[in-house]
Amino acid sequence: MKLKYFLAAFIVLFSINTFSQEKSGDEEIGLKWPKEITKNGTEVVLYQPQLDKLEGNILEGRMALSVKPKGEDEIFGALWFKARISADYDTRTAILEKLNIIKIHFPDFDDTARVNRFAKLLTGEIESWDMVMSLDRILAALEESGNIKLLSDKVNNNPPRIFFRTKPAVLVTIDGDPILKSVSGQKFEYVVNTPFFIVKKKHDYYIKGGKFWYKSKDVLSGYKNTDKVPSDIVKFAEQNMPETKEDSITKNMKTAPEIIVSTKPAELVSTDGEPKYGTIDSTGLLYVTNTDNDIIRYIKTQELYVLLAGRWYKSKSLKDGSWQFVEPEDLPGDFKKIPEDSEMAEVRANVPGTEEAKEAILEQTIPQTAEVDRKKTTLKVKWDGAPKFEKIKGTELSVAKNSDKTVILSGNKYFAVDDGIWFVSDKPEGPWKVSDKRPEDVDKIPPESEAYNVKYVYIYDSSPDIVYVGYLPGYTWSFAYHGCVVYGTGYWYRPWYYHYYFPRPVTWGFGAHWNPYTGWGFSFGISFGWVGWRFHPYRGWWGPRGFYPGYRHGYYHWYRRGYYHGYRRGAAAGYYAGRRNTYNNVYRYRANNGVIRTGSPRQSRDLNRKARPVKRPNNVYTDRKGNIYMRNKNGNWKKVENKRQPRNASGKQPARPSTRPAKQRPQSRTARSGSRISQQQRQQLQRSYQSRSRGNRSYNYNRSRRTGSYRGRAGMRGRRR
Repeated sequence: MKLKYFLAAFIVLFSINTFSQEKSGDEEIGLKWPKEITKNGTEVVLYQPQLDKLEGNILEGRMALSVKPKGEDEIFGALWFKARISADYDTRTAILEKLNIIKIHFPDFDDTARVNRFAKLLTGEIESWDMVMSLDRILAALEESGNIKLLSDKVNNNPPRIFFRTKPAVLVTIDGDPILKSVSGQKFEYVVNTPFFIVKKKHDYYIKGGKFWYKSKDVLSGYKNTDKVPSDIVKFAEQNMPETKEDSITKNMKTAPEIIVSTKPAELVSTDGEPKYGTIDSTGLLYVTNTDNDIIRYIKTQELYVLLAGRWYKSKSLKDGSWQFVEPEDLPGDFKKIPEDSEMAEVRANVPGTEEAKEAILEQTIPQTAEVDRKKTTLKVKWDGAPKFEKIKGTELSVAKNSDKTVILSGNKYFAVDDGIWFVSDKPEGPWKVSDKRPEDVDKIPPESEAYNVKYVYIYDSSPDIVYVGYLPGYTWSFAYHGCVVYGTGYWYRPWYYHYYFPRPVTWGFGAHWNPYTGWGFSFGISFGWVGWRFHPYRGWWGPRGFYPGYRHGYYHWYRRGYYHGYRRGAAAGYYAGRRNTYNNVYRYRANNGVIRTGSPRQSRDLNRKARPVKRPNNVYTDRKGNIYMRNKNGNWKKVENKRQPRNASGKQPARPSTRPAKQRPQSRTARSGSRISQQQRQQLQRSYQSRSRGNRSYNYNRSRRTGSYRGRAGMRGRRR
């Protein structure tokens, strides 16, 4: 399978708008709040939902609303709902399906007949919708709710072997001792258990990377650049390596980079010459400027910190350092003070307690979802010989060792997971059908097992024709750990090889780095074109499964620009413009096989024809008891009370009150006690406001990133939060 590279994204936060109003164009995908519907002459305005809880794919929340029957007063209330959430990270939207209204409440309003009439109207109308919401707003609201349940992961954080170089170098990884396989009709062999092109002919080994060829007598060391390569090996490389274009770095390189070969988990940290340091404002930290890696020096102790696969390691020296893992909560306090406009701002996502880290953690709780057609969706499992199983420690399950898919034996049933879908069969050879249940004990699978990630694949519901499924980022080896996200379990899983080579998931060697808006990306130290064979029937998938590699430019006088250039210039100015910069949804692999990815706005049921955006401030909130509050532009809160208003002398009702808050005056001692807001209530409302504002900023940023309307953080930094 050909590896595809895309521009890894950039980090920025928008400034606060007074009422968090979205820009024009949101109406096209139904994301603008508040919304208005009209039914039988009654106008209903719905304000942005406040979310309370997420369990599995069921989301619970509440929203403030107002009802204005024709010729009558407008009253305010709240409704509570449950809905099935379907998320799509590519569009960063989610659909709330099968809305179920639990309760409707109009505080201080005792007209039972009218309340029942309103409730019937709202229930009948709203429950027929699929409500579209911004994923960023959902994440922010869930953070404020405090009811997120995170799966605790006991991952292995022991450091890999860390190589340090001050000249261009490439880390070539081999998964254990080299395994050579002959090529039919050829007089050479190739190394099976590596994603790199390594071929042996007679007594010489050849490596192909970018525009360079290397030769050595020893498969593990001694590689020198060469122009003398046998023609049959050159032809074999042309037939089996991915097609790539020379990038600006490769074109400028006059000297072939050093080759470092490792048969054990390893990472490469490199600088362009001796390390050079820059300051990080408002902190006691320095950062290495002439590198593509994340390297920080803490001045107080003179210790160096490097970020690898979401984990921090420290040492006194880069060159001969004895690296030690640092628990996230043990990082120096100055890490949390790194400014958002710093050159090192991207590492804030790996510092617990920062806004970026909180958002990264929350993203581990929202599933990617799909609808699977029982009849159309199929599976084939390839076995290398007779099926062999091994018991999974701490469970009643066994996992297959010689299959190209994850196959689990539970009792007398065989379960397989592929592309986020569970299948079941009575025999290991099949036939396989879509399963509507998971095996027992699957949640007990420990991280030491290569089957660990399947515990994050779920079955939510089913019908005779459709199974509703979803997976959390843990399926693609992204985990929450002590307030941050890390990539991989850190364990080495033994691959299978007999007639075929079936690799296992890896943590190290691919330069895994997190970006808040595109997830995990991967790099290989110098340039693309170094890694990847075309997919062959006798080869398994190598490398990080589930996410495409997000390209970091390597250094060689380019440093961090390839990966971070978009921070200041926007997506179009980033490296290799036009490449996708989205999350990789594994369900797209089966788009033509009866699987429909869900969560995209275009999949919603006529929401925009029923509810249209209105030009009102998005400034109305409800507390958990159903009381209604408004926030004015000065940040003051006012409780909204429903009172039946007497008719005036002409017999007409007064005009309905505006939802725009009037200027607040200091309350006098004679003010009604019902209008007072306690300090605790004010704090809770302020948290709701802040989460709504934060979600809207993130949504606006992501929308601008997709449309190309953003022009870089420099122009926005004049308005700090």
